[in-house]
Amino acid sequence: MQFNKHWAAVLDDYVIDLAWSPDGATLAAASAAGGITLYDAATGAVKHSLAGHENGTNCLAWSPGGTGLPTRDLAAPTGQETRATLLATGGQDGCVRFWEPVDGKLTVEAKLGPAWVEHLAWQPASGFPPSAFGAQLLFASAGKKLFAFRTDGSVAHTFPDAPKTITALAVGSPLTARPSPALAAAYFGGVGLWDATAFAALKELPYGNTIHALVWSPDGRWLVAGCQDNAVHLWVPAEDTELHMSGYETKLKELSFSHDSRWLATGGGRDACVWDCSGAGPEGREPQLLPHASRVCAVAYQNQHGLLATGSGDGVFTLWAPTRKNPMVAEVRMASAATKFAWRADDALLAVGTEKGQVFVFKL
Repeated sequence: MQFNKHWAAVLDDYVIDLAWSPDGATLAAASAAGGITLYDAATGAVKHSLAGHENGTNCLAWSPGGTGLPTRDLAAPTGQETRATLLATGGQDGCVRFWEPVDGKLTVEAKLGPAWVEHLAWQPASGFPPSAFGAQLLFASAGKKLFAFRTDGSVAHTFPDAPKTITALAVGSPLTARPSPALAAAYFGGVGLWDATAFAALKELPYGNTIHALVWSPDGRWLVAGCQDNAVHLWVPAEDTELHMSGYETKLKELSFSHDSRWLATGGGRDACVWDCSGAGPEGREPQLLPHASRVCAVAYQNQHGLLATGSGDGVFTLWAPTRKNPMVAEVRMASAATKFAWRADDALLAVGTEKGQVFVFKL
């Protein structure tokens, strides 16, 4: 295996979010200052510089392939429409914006209110029946508010206010015997679960502290929270089971599942921990520890393969093959710490954003 820097770029501020387009041709990078840049995956050339959000951009998310606004396909039969991919962004201005990546134009804006839009999550593109509204939906939160938006910016559903500010969103595979994906919204005190197609409340999962991160396992069995009280909490909502692992050095914001749902990587200290979630789950098992010289600040498993990227506060990031006897694969030293990893869908490219605004793309 060869691992080399493919190209690099610099934003005007901290890289707050990174995401690859579904076709892998474009990388979107959001600066904490507010601007958003679309890069060509092959060359690193700037395709478009988007205005983003006044005072700051918080998050971005590509619509799953073919779920955006109608567009004319010249190769299709006369009168037939296809659907383009959209880029959704949220910011400190309380707005969600939809962008057309081909020409870089803002297609629509939706104002949620005065609170920052901090979390976005698209309904999955395939494997589920369409929503009652016939189109892919974007879930967005601002403060205690949670909305489902159509791609034209109209509101498909307004959820009841959460008890506290929503701190994380995650859309996962269906619960057992349910044909719809499940939307999880975390807040101080627990997680609310909703049917992401019918918008019906499914259940509440209590937890007596702040939740900073939330992730579903790819198979939809586990819902995992990274918590303020230096712990990881796991639920199996379909089985009314919950597990708890505490004793981390710091509050926990870094979570990533392997593609087969067996391995859960976490930060929360100077070691990245890899937990075995097979069978009854990780509680009571010893994790594999992947050591770093300073606090782990980012973790990301590949989409289809077994490599894990981890970054630490001293600007080092490491590639691991955790199931090997000698797990370290490669190590890279950067001028500042990683803020975000993004594997392209085919795992051939890894994008890394840093605290000083650098964007690196590595070829695998």
